[in-house]
Amino acid sequence: MQQIQDSKIQLTKNALIAAWEAAWDHGEFDALDAMLHPEYRRESAQSLHVANAQDLKQEIMDVRAAFPDLATHIDNIVIDPETGAAAIFWRTTGTFTNDLQGVPATGSTVETRGSNLLQFQGDKILSEKVTWDQSELLADVGVPSLRSAFETPEETVVDDLSGIPGRDELKGFNRQFITGVTVVTTIDDAGKPRGLAANSYVSVSLEPPLVLVCVQKTTSTYSSLFKSTHLGINIMSNEQRDTLGVFASKGDDKFANLQWHEGPNGSPLIDGSAASIEAEIKERFQAKTHTVFIAKVKHSEVAELAPMVYKAGRFFDGAELTEL
Repeated sequence: MQQIQDSKIQLTKNALIAAWEAAWDHGEFDALDAMLHPEYRRESAQSLHVANAQDLKQEIMDVRAAFPDLATHIDNIVIDPETGAAAIFWRTTGTFTNDLQGVPATGSTVETRGSNLLQFQGDKILSEKVTWDQSELLADVGVPSLRSAFETPEETVVDDLSGIPGRDELKGFNRQFITGVTVVTTIDDAGKPRGLAANSYVSVSLEPPLVLVCVQKTTSTYSSLFKSTHLGINIMSNEQRDTLGVFASKGDDKFANLQWHEGPNGSPLIDGSAASIEAEIKERFQAKTHTVFIAKVKHSEVAELAPMVYKAGRFFDGAELTEL
């Protein structure tokens, strides 16, 4: 009797390994159909996202597109025939060749590992709890993601009685906050300077000298900035109102009529700025629509020029506090 049970367990293990390798290593997603129950559900321990069989196939497709040389290895499978539970322990390697979840490919090779807890109903997998999802993969690549990066977009509600402020109210709140104005710069793969206007600059600490800037993923500079090791942050002076307009536009070559020089690590620093720094990018945190860059300052330049000030859609003289 024990021999028959052991034989059934081994057959189940063989079927799991065959379906797993066919789907993850070769993109043969339909191989999963023989193993998954019609009511199959998959829950991530990281994001708490619940997926069905079609969602799983799409996730495998997305990951394989980003890591074309993906190779997996199952270290162990443990099955409890009395409860119908099973655990898979695995690891995988691949090269981050194409973008994933809006994250530009870095070309780096990554090894990641995890475990899946399965619950069988008969010979089909009814449910699965996993320690790994795409956010974990990006973390292993070196791109930690805030949980909001993988949240499902909320549906628009016409009559919202929740009491949560709407978009216009939040914009009104933000317009009351007075900030400086910066231009964040970098060099792209072709050696061309890139930049964008931003007022989401923050000094994180003086010791160590860390700064933070948030960049929207849809900006044309985003991909180049994400792949860079360093960035420049230029605080605009009162004399640079026209310069700021250039970087707030969608122009292709924003540096064409601009005087600038390179920082020690090649980041563009704009002449005439009230102050400029070059910093080494240390962390990239993925949020839903933006990436938070945290960088360590390596070089700074300060001029005897008053900075520009921004409030409620208008720009002001940072010295006299009169409107520009």
